[in-house]
Amino acid sequence: MSEVKKIATRESYGNALKELGASHPDIIVFDADLAGSTKTAVFGKAFPDRHFDCGIAEGNMMCVAAGAAAMGMTPFASSFAMFASGRAFEQIRNSIGYPRLNVKICASHAGISVGEDGASHQCCEDFAIMRAIPNMVVMCPADDVEARAMVRAAYEYKGPVYIRLGRSPVPVFDHRPDYSFTIGKGEVLAEGDDVAVIATGLMVYEAMEAAKRLREEGVSARVINMATIKPLDEELVLKAARECGRIVTAEEHSVIGGLGEAVCAAVAESGIPCKVRRVGVNDEFGRSGPADALLKRFGLSAEHIAEVALRI
Repeated sequence: MSEVKKIATRESYGNALKELGASHPDIIVFDADLAGSTKTAVFGKAFPDRHFDCGIAEGNMMCVAAGAAAMGMTPFASSFAMFASGRAFEQIRNSIGYPRLNVKICASHAGISVGEDGASHQCCEDFAIMRAIPNMVVMCPADDVEARAMVRAAYEYKGPVYIRLGRSPVPVFDHRPDYSFTIGKGEVLAEGDDVAVIATGLMVYEAMEAAKRLREEGVSARVINMATIKPLDEELVLKAARECGRIVTAEEHSVIGGLGEAVCAAVAESGIPCKVRRVGVNDEFGRSGPADALLKRFGLSAEHIAEVALRI
């Protein structure tokens, strides 16, 4: 059996930007001295007059991007998730979110899979931070195909967008030939009615693997890829709650403030009797180590998803 192809979604981002830039001269790209890591250098090499290094000053970069958007350009601003969402929070809130400017914030190196960089760089709070900003769309792609489509959708959407991208290569799914991405819509990847596993980002592949394990235990698991954290596809969530009665959420993010809490809120307010369990990073910081080992250490694996599903 051939190995599953793996591509980091930050690579997908750089390639998608280059493709879009060829036909959309309004796209300009800002980076914070990390173009090689965020992969905006791919765009910069093709369009050097539209790529700007703002230095290690994310707050300033977001304000510059806001100014460019106010002048009718479509800016993409990139840095590591820790700095894009954390260091620049005030500028994003007041200069981008409040006036609802057309800025696309694409943050790489998020989550535990940053690996050896350790807790200071393993941002597991960015969904929570960005979800709290009014007018902000929050998304996280599962693979290369979805990441490319998501960048295109973000460009076409008029308003502020936050996209979380990963450092580590992730498996590329065999998407349908007619695959398309729509902001605010989830995707059912596997049918089932005993439990629904709602996942985002690199946890989507783990959810699919967990479903295989559950089938061996006689459990039928529905797998939903929830690439848009905000606005949440509540219709799809509540359909799963009604038909399955049990939901497990899976994300490479804190269990506080992310996909799991968004799903819990939707289910609780609906009044549908449904058990929900969250798989994610518990209320703790990360640590340094190989990405694969850390994901297992923090329970971000197919095995753990299957265990949680069986318990409920």
